[in-house]
Parts: sequence; C-alpha cells; structure tokens
Amino acid sequence: MGEYRQRYNEEFKQQTVKYIQEQTKSVTEICDELNIPKSTVHQWIAQFRQFENEAVAAPEKARELEQLLKEKERENRQKEREIEDLKEELAILKKALHIFSKPRN
Repeated sequence: MGEYRQRYNEEFKQQTVKYIQEQTKSVTEICDELNIPKSTVHQWIAQFRQFENEAVAAPEKARELEQLLKEKERENRQKEREIEDLKEELAILKKALHIFSKPRN
C-alpha cells in the first residue's frame, strides 16, 4: 500500500515559518504540535525565513547579541585609531618627500 503524503500550500508554509519565528518554543515542539515532520519544516524555514520576524525571546540570546555588538564597536574604534595613525604617518611622509625632493644648490 502507498503511503499518504500531505500537501501544503505556499501560504500555509509561510505562516508556519512566521509562527516558528515568533514563538519561544523549539522547532521540534512546534512540529509535534502541528504534526509536520521536522525535516519538512526546516526546508520551509530555509525557503521562507524573514529575519525581521525573529523575536529575541531568550535573555541569553539578547546578552549574546549585546556582547557581539560591544565587541564590534570596540573593533571599529580600534580600526578608526589605526586609520588616524596611518593618516598621520602619510602626512609626515609627504612632508619628508617634499623636503628631500627639493633641488639642492
């Protein structure tokens, strides 16, 4: 006997992905709730995921993102200092080039 295969329309798939993104439940819990195979839902997520729908529900996720932001800000400040140092070095080299390229009498 053939196995019955459930078909889902595009709107249902998109709504399911949006539901998953807005929930604090795991994908496994939602798959059990909706009686849909986890691999199927993961395919839908890969296809229909929209990051603006994602909730930062877990406090540890928020802390992780804050830490990442602080690290990136620190890296940016360091790079800005390096750029300023390089600009200063370039200005000194230009002055030296100008001085040493003058014809001597």
